[in-house]
Amino acid sequence: MIVQKINIILKGLRIMPNYSHIRGRLWVIGNTEGNLIDDVDTDQIYHNAHLAETNIEEMGKYALGNLEGWRDFPQKAAAGDILVVGRNFGAGSSRQQAVDCFRSLGIACIIGESFAPIYKRNAINSGFSLVSCPGIGKTGLKNKDEVEVNSETGEILNPANGALIIRAQAFSRVQLDILQKGHLFAYGKKLEEKK
Repeated sequence: MIVQKINIILKGLRIMPNYSHIRGRLWVIGNTEGNLIDDVDTDQIYHNAHLAETNIEEMGKYALGNLEGWRDFPQKAAAGDILVVGRNFGAGSSRQQAVDCFRSLGIACIIGESFAPIYKRNAINSGFSLVSCPGIGKTGLKNKDEVEVNSETGEILNPANGALIIRAQAFSRVQLDILQKGHLFAYGKKLEEKK
């Protein structure tokens, strides 16, 4: 019964077809001084006032709605965009809506200095790309720059000239397999079929 409900929910999510090469426009989640904001918690990403919303397609309009300076993010974001975030992004509770709100908007991936462990696991399990990249905040990237992320090698490139901007942590084989299948349950089903 629980697996059926989760599969119904996952059908409403946008699965990124090209999980290994992601290209998009950046949103650098920073403060007024131009520094990445560290320790953005799940309540800042998706406020608990909206937890009653169960339609994933509607969750995007609440993304970053409790983060000072970023409340209008859903109106500016477009499908295929990429976020750059600071250290310990997604700290706090384990609310899945803090991942699903970005999927609802069609965000292609999030590149971060680091991620809270529960947030990272929720994202990977739902087939959403998180790229761990210590030092990303020192690259000089800014809003609306374009990058290409190679999740197999960890390379983050300037698509205009192919120049390496920084090398992130490459995805693990299991993370790549989950992304390729769409989410953890599809990956598990495929493993079960191999037995």
